[in-house]
Amino acid sequence: MALRIHKAELPAELREDMIKQLGAVPENVEVVWHSPQVAQDNLEFGAKVGAWDAADESLKSFAHMAVAAQVGCGWCLDVGYFQAQNAKLDLARASQVPRWRESEVFTPLERDVMEYAEAMTATPLTVTDELYASLLERLGPAAMVELTAFVAFINLATRANVANGVSSQGFSSACEIPLATRPQTSGVPSAS
Repeated sequence: MALRIHKAELPAELREDMIKQLGAVPENVEVVWHSPQVAQDNLEFGAKVGAWDAADESLKSFAHMAVAAQVGCGWCLDVGYFQAQNAKLDLARASQVPRWRESEVFTPLERDVMEYAEAMTATPLTVTDELYASLLERLGPAAMVELTAFVAFINLATRANVANGVSSQGFSSACEIPLATRPQTSGVPSAS
């Protein structure tokens, strides 16, 4: 996939900060910088979302990658895997998120979180009362509210990236385990 809009020039300080944090400037930031206000607000809200701590980080990481795989956001899978490595999460398990239904490495809670993330991503939503109640019972109200808002934010990010033509930028190449690809039988395009 090619970018559908050219990259805007970032302020030098922001460019340097991004390179220090990630080793490269994220293309999605360069694309959205055509509207600096939108880009800055998105970065600030993303930072706030990243600071939430009621829900387990690995569950949110798996939810993020499940949404990215369903929407087809290769950039999000790429950077999500890179972030999982930096957060010292189990990379072998993280690499299996795109094929979580077939993989045997996930706990029942992790599977339910990924199912919930996909159900929130479907149009129309396919979240069931039973799945929600089961997660609420195991996670508690604060974590459930956080997980729901987190998945909603990730949908915003993944859909914007795909619509703008942003694709994998190679962040996950720093990781030792390659990402699994989503099975083609799912009816959803592969994110790789």
